[in-house]
Amino acid sequence: MKTKQIVDIHDLEKAFHIREKVFVAEQGVPLEDEFDEYDHLDGDCDHILAFYDGMAVGTGRIRVVEGIGKLERICVLEPFRAFGLGKLIIQALEEVAAGKKLAKVKLHGQTQAEGFYHKLGYETASDEFMEDGIPHVVMTKEL
Repeated sequence: MKTKQIVDIHDLEKAFHIREKVFVAEQGVPLEDEFDEYDHLDGDCDHILAFYDGMAVGTGRIRVVEGIGKLERICVLEPFRAFGLGKLIIQALEEVAAGKKLAKVKLHGQTQAEGFYHKLGYETASDEFMEDGIPHVVMTKEL
């Protein structure tokens, strides 16, 4: 298992494929809501790809919002969720944030994954809200 920062369109397309399978097909997020103006390689976001046995099976991205690293679009294909890849993706995104000298990160975590994020040091910082028809909470972590 490993992660790498996405630097070419070929790997970015792999990330898009994973996101489409998880968020659109599995969770019912509308396709037009899943992809946005930050889905490119020109510096607005840093994208991560996670691999299991050489196959791309997870992804996430980070962008800087008001001086805070915002972790987004974190997902792992269903058959690979028991191997710790989610943790690996979060750690890789936090390393990107640290490299940018950011002191804090945040994310909109699905409430069903809130316990996972707590184990990684994140604190719930909001009441529950709906995003793309799925309950979420804002979660934060000091780096």
